[in-house]
Amino acid sequence: MKLRICTLMILFSSMLFAQDTSILKDTIELDEVLVKATRVEEDAPFTQSYVTKEEIEARNLGQDLPILLNFLPNVVTTSDAGNGVGYTGIRVRGSDATRVNVTINGVPLNDSESHGTFWVNLPDFASSTQSVQLQRGVGSSTNGAGAFGASLSLSTDGVRDDAFAQVNFSGGSYNTFKANTIFGTGVIDRDAKYKAEFSGRVSTIQSDGYIDRASSDLKSLFLSATIFSDRTMFKALAFGGHEVTYQAWYGIDAETLETDRRYNPAGEIYDDQGSLVGYYDNQVDDYKQDHYQLHINHDFGNQWTGNLAFHYTYGRGFYEEYINDGDFATYGFDPIEVDGEEVSTTDLVRRKWLDNDFYGTTFSLLKDFDNLNLIIGGALNKYDGDHFGEVKWARFGSETPDQRFYENTGLKTDFNVFVKANYTINDNWSVFGDLQFRRVDYEVEGIDEGPILVDLEDLNNFFNPKFGLSYFQDNSQFYFSYARGNKEPKRADYLANPEVRPETLDDFELGWKYLTENFILRTNLYYMYYRDQLVLTGELDDVGNPIANNVGESYRLGLEVDAAIRFTKNLMWQPNFAVSMNKNIDKLFEFDGILTDFGNTDLAYSPGFIAASNLVYEPLDDFRISWLAKYVGEQYMSNIEHPDSKLDAYFVNDLQVSYEIRPEKLLESIVFNGMVNNFLNAKYVSNGYFFTYDDTWSNPGEVQTITGAGYYPQAEINFLLGVTLSF
Repeated sequence: MKLRICTLMILFSSMLFAQDTSILKDTIELDEVLVKATRVEEDAPFTQSYVTKEEIEARNLGQDLPILLNFLPNVVTTSDAGNGVGYTGIRVRGSDATRVNVTINGVPLNDSESHGTFWVNLPDFASSTQSVQLQRGVGSSTNGAGAFGASLSLSTDGVRDDAFAQVNFSGGSYNTFKANTIFGTGVIDRDAKYKAEFSGRVSTIQSDGYIDRASSDLKSLFLSATIFSDRTMFKALAFGGHEVTYQAWYGIDAETLETDRRYNPAGEIYDDQGSLVGYYDNQVDDYKQDHYQLHINHDFGNQWTGNLAFHYTYGRGFYEEYINDGDFATYGFDPIEVDGEEVSTTDLVRRKWLDNDFYGTTFSLLKDFDNLNLIIGGALNKYDGDHFGEVKWARFGSETPDQRFYENTGLKTDFNVFVKANYTINDNWSVFGDLQFRRVDYEVEGIDEGPILVDLEDLNNFFNPKFGLSYFQDNSQFYFSYARGNKEPKRADYLANPEVRPETLDDFELGWKYLTENFILRTNLYYMYYRDQLVLTGELDDVGNPIANNVGESYRLGLEVDAAIRFTKNLMWQPNFAVSMNKNIDKLFEFDGILTDFGNTDLAYSPGFIAASNLVYEPLDDFRISWLAKYVGEQYMSNIEHPDSKLDAYFVNDLQVSYEIRPEKLLESIVFNGMVNNFLNAKYVSNGYFFTYDDTWSNPGEVQTITGAGYYPQAEINFLLGVTLSF
């Protein structure tokens, strides 16, 4: 029965999307070893979505990868610049990007300290992505940061049989422009024992952004070299990017949202009377990140295969900003006298730097027995990061150029090992087991901004068991799974509260998959119970990163449904929706000076209803029209359900058109793509922040809690047009 379901799935997928069947079979199998240890099969007892290269290419006109995944079940995406270029983010089941584990070919991508994934550092990476698997919930064991909302596994382009070249151009609203060149040699000397293939990509993306001055200047490179025989593959990858983006992470208040929703307060310069006189030109984030991976895959025979990988990532860069009335004490300046008066504040320009190295190894060993699939895997990774700040210019007080006002280091060692086994009992039943041990050692030492002396060390040992049971009958699979996840706090959590605790999640999933030739239905009920969950408070730190606090007990209970329906040869519909309850249990919060029990409140950034739809019509074999729709219900940006923290529901519709021409000479194909995003012109906000502070001075002896909120408006109706020339 399992074989029948998998076969139907493959047939249905090939009916929806044309597949490249020219790649050598043995090369495909060796390539898949890169990600097999951190992914699960279609018939595994876990909740998952799979995205093919063809699906990615259909919408890949310059927007970031999270935006391209926007229509997956229970997913919400955000964009600081408003149009999906520059800094973007993804939330799954209400969990933000710091809780979504991301790997590229099994190598961790999440930043070791912030736990975030900054796609802006890898511009146009979607163009080098072969496939994506999103496991919602804890999922099966993977490498890197704990998966508390989802795990996202990316595999890069595999070996192609024949030489190829491709040129892509796209552009559209807000002066958005993208160009790339993709090339490959195909398999060289295919009759030799060891064959070779080389490929690469060079990309550039520019955009002014929907938000004022939220510009992006992005460049990236991807190179791949593969040497392989029938049983062994060596694959070397070098990729990275350089991003320069004007800052757009400040958001705007409710009044500005109504009067000037594109306004950007970043870089504001005020005179001595407090009047706005202009904006600082170089209020930018400037960062480079280089990735190197070496994979060795080998087929040992007798159904044993293995992968050993070495990786190194070098990141360095800064963000620069203009500060009005900076306090001398923060920057280590001595008070001075100007015109007979003591001066202790000054306008200045500062840079905050990151300079970090991340390196290590991942490994996996796979064995297929008659009724048992066994995977042994793990990783040992090391992070070494320098944080420091420099004053580039100051009106008063600065003694030397590039004077440092803080400097500290972060060191992190992350080791994990796991064993996974899937045992087929008979035609109807199979059982899955997964045991993982993870050890995380983190140290921070030095002077942080303030100045504040920082000296912390935390060591955590985590045991993460998982198991599942599947029952197969005709075209159906019923499954139940349990997975435990443990996760250490991120750097900002430690600095905000040295007593912060790791969090624990028990994830229960009950699902049904029904697969036929023209109809696929996946439905699952999940219950995620947290202890000491690090929940977003709604507040941001000074670089726009969300702040989280332990909240005791909390849970997420939901139903997810997604389907693919082939009505006719030319018409297909892919709908999905998620209904959920996301609650803090007996939420305590000090408001107006009184510790108050707010009861069972909604978890921040967790809408109770999310739905998406993709209706595809193909009037001709080479002509496709897609209507994509997304609805996100109302949500709170706080954990106390304060009315000022509510984000309204929104409904956004996109239209995508593609047409392919196959000339007889010169070119293999010409593909025209067009996107009209938000064609109903909804004025919506997908993200924001909420903050509180206690006013103890207005009325002496009384405490009044003051609230405030910021919003990130998203683009109104806009378009992107592109052309792809394949040689």
